[in-house]
Amino acid sequence: MNTLVKRAQRGDAEAFISLMEECRMSFRRIAFGYLRNDEDVADAIQDTILDAFEHIGSLKKAEYFRTWVMRILINNCTRTYRKNKRHVSMGEGMEEGSFDAGASDVEFRQLLLILPEDSRTIFQLYFGEQFTTKEIAEILEMKENTVKSRLHRGKEQLRESLSDKTGSVQGSGKETGIGGIRYAETFFG
Repeated sequence: MNTLVKRAQRGDAEAFISLMEECRMSFRRIAFGYLRNDEDVADAIQDTILDAFEHIGSLKKAEYFRTWVMRILINNCTRTYRKNKRHVSMGEGMEEGSFDAGASDVEFRQLLLILPEDSRTIFQLYFGEQFTTKEIAEILEMKENTVKSRLHRGKEQLRESLSDKTGSVQGSGKETGIGGIRYAETFFG
């Protein structure tokens, strides 16, 4: 990836397109976690690509490209969310069949809804995109210990919520409540 970044910084459009293709699914997952609306997601990603293209020359170290571009995406998602905040509450606007994803992605997104707003992005970046706690701290401009504590508290919240949902039929072999219980236990259990 570093070679592509350096080529893109020198003005190679094909290298930049390749970089954006590599980040495409991460962009969609992160943006959808914030916005939950296909049109807003598409707008945030489009703005991110344009911003990245215009400012890639200002990136000092090629190895930080992914962190840098995700920070741009999160800023654009936050801007879009704030702009739309008056019109759509967090629970609304989720269209059936939007964001074409596999079953595990859908289950993961459902689990994220259990978490408080400030922990969702951290979980998406850590478990969904495999960023380190240090990288997440840089992206979200917070202390690494804050990231770690929110991960820990979020895991506890998910464990508690999932045990509440499965407690009544434990041992029946059936999943209840959120469809991602087994999925969650893989990550958080």
